[in-house]
Amino acid sequence: MMKTIGLTGGIASGKSTVAKMLKEKGAYLLDADKLAREVVEPDEPAWRQIVDWLGESILQPDRHIDRSKLASLVFDDKSKLEKLNKIVHPQVGYRFKALKEEILLKDPEAVIVYDIPLLIEAGMQKMVDHIVLVFVPREVQIQRLQQRDGLSRREAELRLKAQLPLEEKRKQAHTVIDNSSSLEETARQVDQFWQRIN
Repeated sequence: MMKTIGLTGGIASGKSTVAKMLKEKGAYLLDADKLAREVVEPDEPAWRQIVDWLGESILQPDRHIDRSKLASLVFDDKSKLEKLNKIVHPQVGYRFKALKEEILLKDPEAVIVYDIPLLIEAGMQKMVDHIVLVFVPREVQIQRLQQRDGLSRREAELRLKAQLPLEEKRKQAHTVIDNSSSLEETARQVDQFWQRIN
């Protein structure tokens, strides 16, 4: 029987690492960030709504949305971030549904992992059978984010503020994978989880 897993975490928590490990075990991986980029490609419905709302100054010369310009406009403003999410999330949901149906035609026993950073914030828990949270303490998140993206501490904290704290997400997760130790330790937890669901 098919299983759907919602894989979530926070920025710089190591969710992509866990997603890769699950894919190597045979899960089908559907990446919300990748789909979110696809739905804002030039002339897609979400792209049109964003351009109508924020104007053409948000575009690069090739008509793609300038992601850093968009981030600077919405990350500081909760109502703008909510509006952006209301435009993008439904379109991503449609893509997920279509891809899931394609996978099921090929493999009715599939384990499908929805890699969705904002699974809980977007209220998408009902889309999945099981929620897996990749967890690290907040301070580790800040340090990793600063190192990875070359951000100041304040910028890193602002990015974190745009997401629900991992401690809050933990309350809604069925499984928590602690990614604050070694890669081997994370892999061991992923193995245990994979055996349990299969």
